[in-house]
Amino acid sequence: MSELKNYMLGDYRSILKYSEQINRYGLSKLPPLIISCAITGAQHGAEANMNLPETAEAQAQSTYDAYNAGASLVHVHARNPENLAVDTSNSEDYKRVNHLIREKCPDIIINNTCIGGRLLDVDQGTISDKLHVSLPACPEVASIDIATTTNRIKMKGRKPPLTGGHSEDWIKHFDYVMTDDNAVEILNEMKQYGIKPEWEMYNITDIKQLNRLMATGIVEEPYWIQMLFGGNGVQPSAQSLMLAADLLPEKSLFSVIAIGGTAPSISALAIILGHHVRVGLEDAVYYAPHQKAESNAQLVERIVKLARLLGREVATPAQAREMLGLGAPRAYD
Repeated sequence: MSELKNYMLGDYRSILKYSEQINRYGLSKLPPLIISCAITGAQHGAEANMNLPETAEAQAQSTYDAYNAGASLVHVHARNPENLAVDTSNSEDYKRVNHLIREKCPDIIINNTCIGGRLLDVDQGTISDKLHVSLPACPEVASIDIATTTNRIKMKGRKPPLTGGHSEDWIKHFDYVMTDDNAVEILNEMKQYGIKPEWEMYNITDIKQLNRLMATGIVEEPYWIQMLFGGNGVQPSAQSLMLAADLLPEKSLFSVIAIGGTAPSISALAIILGHHVRVGLEDAVYYAPHQKAESNAQLVERIVKLARLLGREVATPAQAREMLGLGAPRAYD
């Protein structure tokens, strides 16, 4: 078995084992750092930062730049071509952006958002269908949000030359529900398409639901887990990150999503502890206080620089594929 297959969370989260290893080797023997880049997102758009890519072509170019900077996985939210202010409800839009990305990035891991649960409209008293529009586009990985969460998000108005959406600042209601039954349905659908789940969690207590689902045997190891820190996620602290890592299944790869201003510090802590990192304009539109990010690539470059300064290897797409248990890059014709 390749050494990369042994880089599971349970292999290095023991304090004794970790301290003995870094005492001799620093961070050089920790697993290669998988850098994910969430290029766009579904909440804010270019109204929050004009460098956020909205069209399929811009998303492909931004992915290419992030890939060259060191990202081995791209997280995609396809937008509605007729109204770029919102995400799409058409699987063909995901197929198109996946195709454009693969043309530019022959081996990057393509991850489409799936979400999987349902949105509540509290005012109307309605609930949406399951959110799984991306799955027929056959991404290699798709995110499933097992959290049940509620949030009120301050959104900026879209001013010319931007079109669509609200012209004035507004408050977006985000009320989301994911039941165990919904999760099982989505996981079975992912299995039919040959898609690896990426577990997105917002709270420490979500780990209970994760462990219940793992017990069903519906998902194969290794588990690829992302957790939000800051924003509407977990409190961004060393204690929260270390507790989450202790509670997760042993056969996991753990990656942090650091929201807003938490990104540099939480990402650095994850690098030091042997975990993985997601960055991108979905998660943080600022590079530093009062300084908007110039690109997704700029955010990736900072993580690469941090990892190298600290002495940790950055994973190539091939290494990331092996660690995640993925095969050869999927073609999108």
